[in-house]
Amino acid sequence: MAQDHNLAIFRGRLKFKSNQSKIWGVFTLLSIITIIEVALGIIKPEFLTTNKLFTLKYLNWIFLILTVVKAYYITWDFMHMRDEKMGLRRVVVWTAVFLIIYLVAILLIEGDYIFDVYKENYIKFNF
Repeated sequence: MAQDHNLAIFRGRLKFKSNQSKIWGVFTLLSIITIIEVALGIIKPEFLTTNKLFTLKYLNWIFLILTVVKAYYITWDFMHMRDEKMGLRRVVVWTAVFLIIYLVAILLIEGDYIFDVYKENYIKFNF
């Protein structure tokens, strides 16, 4: 069965004529994002490494945001989530979101416990 695929990205702002041209367009987008990440990792601009937002440097925020954008486009276009029904897309996304939140909560709770144990000198630092 031939299936019509959505040949647009950026919510329909950029349209392609064929699947092959769309693959090259998404590949180009992901390559540009990767080049920006690598360049920022090599250069490390001073103003992005000294200023902080919520105890995380601006440079790290940029890396996190660009990584999420890349993961979105890889999942959306190369794993064909755009062609699935809304229910399946929500199940995949919400499951990942809840698992990530759960993992972060566990890491924060356990990290705080270990910090308190070392702070009270129950166990000496042996690093």
